[in-house]
Amino acid sequence: MKKLFMIAAMAVFGLSSAQEGFKLGAHIGIPVSDAGDASSFNLGLDAAYMWNVGSGFDLGIATGYSHFIGKSNNGYKVDDFGFIPIAASGKYRFSGSPVSIGLDLGYGISTKDGIDGGLYYQPKVAYNFSQGELYLGYQGVNSKIGPFDFGVGSVNLGYNFFLK
Repeated sequence: MKKLFMIAAMAVFGLSSAQEGFKLGAHIGIPVSDAGDASSFNLGLDAAYMWNVGSGFDLGIATGYSHFIGKSNNGYKVDDFGFIPIAASGKYRFSGSPVSIGLDLGYGISTKDGIDGGLYYQPKVAYNFSQGELYLGYQGVNSKIGPFDFGVGSVNLGYNFFLK
């Protein structure tokens, strides 16, 4: 019984330490929805820590910063604004393929006075390399400006490095 317990403990420890790690990267995007009227493009940083919890399935936490560059619209200049996501992150790697799908879900903290934070979501598809991943995703925050609903969203292309 002791041998079985030791083998199981070593297997669990070996899987968790070999598969977990940091991801750090950057993205650039094209704003859509309400953000498309207020912003010309966005760029940001991505960070996550992932744990392997099953065959091809990782769960973790994610954060970063997404900055939207303001633009003039109908003679009114919109200031830059940004969000800091605090999210749970999930990723599924298809067996035998370098392709994966993922979802970050949490809360986007606004860095601009007058714009509230809100529900943050980012579905994405990625192509995985040995040292990182190239992804295409949609990043959105359901927010408010005063009494008005404001949907911030962008289609992003990014690259994350795996730091183990």
